[in-house]
Amino acid sequence: MPVQLLILYFYCVTNDCDMQFEKVKKFILNKLKRELPKNLTYHSLGHIKDVYAAAENIAALEDIDGEDLTLLLTAVLFHDSGFLIQQKDHEQIGCDIAREHLPNYNFSDEQIEKICGMIMATKIPQNPQNKLEEIICDADLDYLGRDDFFKIGNYLFDELCMYGIISTENEWNKLQIRFLEGHQYFTPSAIKLRKSAKEAHLNLVRSKIT
Repeated sequence: MPVQLLILYFYCVTNDCDMQFEKVKKFILNKLKRELPKNLTYHSLGHIKDVYAAAENIAALEDIDGEDLTLLLTAVLFHDSGFLIQQKDHEQIGCDIAREHLPNYNFSDEQIEKICGMIMATKIPQNPQNKLEEIICDADLDYLGRDDFFKIGNYLFDELCMYGIISTENEWNKLQIRFLEGHQYFTPSAIKLRKSAKEAHLNLVRSKIT
């Protein structure tokens, strides 16, 4: 078990943690597995798990634990749940889903609103207002500065083609250039880990333009 999850476990044991995190995690992951449209090649269950792992890593580097870690990871689990309904405004729909289900797992109204703040912060262009929102934003786009950038990008390319947003590789590369040029990492940890590789990827994509 990762160190940060051990910290979360012992925090809940010693502080009578009311939030039933493991139960809500099991619930939403099962719901996403069953109900997410199968033609979502990028916004899939795999993406949720990828962002979850990235959020754990960044949170540990940024010294986030206890209740804040619980809320962050819960926000990650719900941040793309709006795709269960539709692509448009999926962040707001994800908040609606969180507000519907989280009270059943002893999350307070205040905690749910913090979670929804994190979900909404992932809306492009990202606009985080606090440390937890910065972490989820960086985790959501962690792959931009990783070795699997092109592999994961291909999943997004296929999904955008499915939605009719783009239709050619050249359109995709131009879109990626605009996105990478406008993107920034927020936390010191993500900047240190991912910024330079992201810039290298941007230069590689620029070289592909015809």
